[in-house]
Amino acid sequence: MDTKIYLSSPHMGGTEQDYVNEAFDTNWVAPLGPNVDGFEKSLESYLGKGNHVAALSSGTAAIHLALILLGVEKGDEVICQSMTFSASANPIIYQGATPIFVDSELDTWNICPNHLEEAIKDRISKGKKPKAIIAVHLYGMPYKVEEIKKISEKYEIPVIEDSAEALGSSYKDKKCGTFGDISILSFNGNKIITTSGGGALVSRNLKHKEKAIFLATQARDNAPHYQHSQIGYNYRLSNISAGIGRGQMEVLDKHVTLRRKMNQFYKNIFKRKEGINLFSEPTSNYFSNHWLSCILVDANICGFSSEDIRLQMSENNIECRPLWKPMHLQPVFKDAPYYGATISENLFKIGLCLPSGSNLKSKEKVKINDVLIHFIDN
Repeated sequence: MDTKIYLSSPHMGGTEQDYVNEAFDTNWVAPLGPNVDGFEKSLESYLGKGNHVAALSSGTAAIHLALILLGVEKGDEVICQSMTFSASANPIIYQGATPIFVDSELDTWNICPNHLEEAIKDRISKGKKPKAIIAVHLYGMPYKVEEIKKISEKYEIPVIEDSAEALGSSYKDKKCGTFGDISILSFNGNKIITTSGGGALVSRNLKHKEKAIFLATQARDNAPHYQHSQIGYNYRLSNISAGIGRGQMEVLDKHVTLRRKMNQFYKNIFKRKEGINLFSEPTSNYFSNHWLSCILVDANICGFSSEDIRLQMSENNIECRPLWKPMHLQPVFKDAPYYGATISENLFKIGLCLPSGSNLKSKEKVKINDVLIHFIDN
């Protein structure tokens, strides 16, 4: 059988090993060191002047610390985009707070401004003003930045910008990862760049970075002995992993270009078939890294479903995956409040993620092309 074609696998650039070797040679193998500092500086430079970055062990850890920095405590409520990976919502529970889920809109598949405001008004009427809004750039597509910011400012509720999937994306030429009161990044193995596992917290407030690092290193007080006045976490990124990240930053723009070329690759395939719509930017203000290329399949027009495509691809050892199952439909969150209609639910039912890696070889793309076209035409 041919080697499996994955949805999104790690793609090394070539210099990562140099930074890792340097860490070994200098015995910097702890959760601090030159690679951590260098990785943070690279990210700060990439995101633009005034952004401060704390490198952490995961994007989930970054969201957790963001909630803590914004004062979210037991009994509070936090609004969260429903259509996302569970890591966007789980840290709300870590804090003993309640997630309030909000539906998507069709332009970007991200949090719907109308339903967001509806949720805020209703929670306030119930005496529970939300402490934060978690908005996600799904599959690298920027959310409706200006609309969400306007609502955030109107009700004085800070935004945690989940940019786990959107490093390299931008809105009106401003980088994703810079729009939230606090923003987060992920460097998991399947992301546009990776540190094998890792993440970052981003803020224009230097005190947020400093406090995040303090909490991420077990909240050790400034004393000659080990003294702790508050609960801390083991959330700092290791110097080894950060070395991988430094090498990956050197190829980030290249990876974005290659992912966007994969999106064009699929556009050329599906233009031949009515009823299949490729997820694309709604206007020229949006620039997606197209971390994953996704399609919506109208079975009434096509005569087959997204699941039929997935099964056919699977038979040929090609990985595809349904879109994220909305959080309000997940068993673990079945009792959480939800505001919206059925947009995210319908997207989940008819949507499919396709292999999108920046390291897909020509022969792998030929195979993907052949399997899809043969299936569509027959």
